[in-house]
Amino acid sequence: MNAPLRQRGTDHGVLVRRGLVALTVIGILAAAFELATERHWNGIEQLIPWLALAVLAAAVVLLLVARGRGVPAARVLAVLVLAASAYGVLDHILVNHESGPLDQRHADSWETLSVAEQWWLAVTKTVGPAPTLAPGVLGQSALLLILASIGRGRHPDRSAQPERDKS
Repeated sequence: MNAPLRQRGTDHGVLVRRGLVALTVIGILAAAFELATERHWNGIEQLIPWLALAVLAAAVVLLLVARGRGVPAARVLAVLVLAASAYGVLDHILVNHESGPLDQRHADSWETLSVAEQWWLAVTKTVGPAPTLAPGVLGQSALLLILASIGRGRHPDRSAQPERDKS
């Protein structure tokens, strides 16, 4: 199986990077579809994931088009999307927790539940309307892009020269 790849001049690292970029693009499209079907555009806060998707798409373009020069910028953009993703997960958990006392199954017993139980119900979306894992897809896609950038963006002169023994 390795011989056909080498004959075409494509090593395994290149294939893995292409696969990671492809998974990033699939994640962007899937998140956009999910946001659109949920009509997630009511208010400034609900526009944050749309902006994060646009930033992540720009990072993909930078990684693919700008080659070595665009890699650091693509990584910075991906880290910003990771931060937006973490904010989204925490915000969704908080929204769910705040709606706990209003949940018909737990309204009478909410105050008697332990703090850990209340937060667990919020994290697992047992109470509340906000899907806690949905914003995580943004973070996963950003992480895939960061992984795809590993080994890219090195200075050509440094990568061609072997390291010297410093002893």
